[in-house]
Amino acid sequence: MKIGVTGATGQLGNFVVAELKKRVASEDIVALVRTPEKAAELGVEAREFNYDKSATLTESLKGIDHLLLISGSEVGKRKEQHTNVINAAKEAGIQWIVYTSLLHADQSSLSLAEEHLATEAALKESGLTHTILRNGWYTENYTGSIAGALQAGAFVGSAGEGKVSSAARIDFAEAAAIVITDTSYKGKVFELAGDEYYTLSDLAAEISKQTGKDIPYNNLPEKDYAEILKSVGLPEGLAYAIAGWDVGASKDDLYDDSKQLSKILGRKTTPLSESVKAAL
Repeated sequence: MKIGVTGATGQLGNFVVAELKKRVASEDIVALVRTPEKAAELGVEAREFNYDKSATLTESLKGIDHLLLISGSEVGKRKEQHTNVINAAKEAGIQWIVYTSLLHADQSSLSLAEEHLATEAALKESGLTHTILRNGWYTENYTGSIAGALQAGAFVGSAGEGKVSSAARIDFAEAAAIVITDTSYKGKVFELAGDEYYTLSDLAAEISKQTGKDIPYNNLPEKDYAEILKSVGLPEGLAYAIAGWDVGASKDDLYDDSKQLSKILGRKTTPLSESVKAAL
């Protein structure tokens, strides 16, 4: 049985391949990537796989039984790209697709939800056996801003006192590896999030505790936060998108207390304190 992983050289995919190698033979893993040369260090077979090149996808999927479709990174193009992959998977005879969607995609106000829902619908319409992993926020989405917060003397955002049930990227990667190697997970939808929630005020307090510096959380209007993100070099569209996602967080769009992720892992999810420590 061969398992294919799309986006295998990405931040999540890289971890997934490493976790899969703990569970199955390396020769049973196929990294599906834009540039196979960049996948050499993964130690598995690598095939060219570009979501936009629909005519080549079926050939790249031949011989693969289970496919982990990691959502593409190009927001705004995901619906078309994912549909290309799903159509190719059907033609190639893929037995099972596991897709990384968004936490509570069917209820979320986040702009990201629309494309994820469209992909979920395409999977259903395809008739292929599939499993949906609705991933919550990666803690790294916030801890990646710690260096800037230390330089500025404050952690800024637009999440108010919204509850964030994030988990470390490795937690989601391990869960994906567990699921795609266990057929008992077929046909299910999982809402995956961290065991404990925090607010950005809590995050700022944890940063302060670990650094010995007073780093408060400053909550800003969406537009003001977006302008700050632009000022540090982010493209305007991305800056406003990130600020908008924070507003979604203020509505608890990133909160879930079902602990489905830790149930799959068989362990607690990575605590916020550990993720902060790793980022310092």
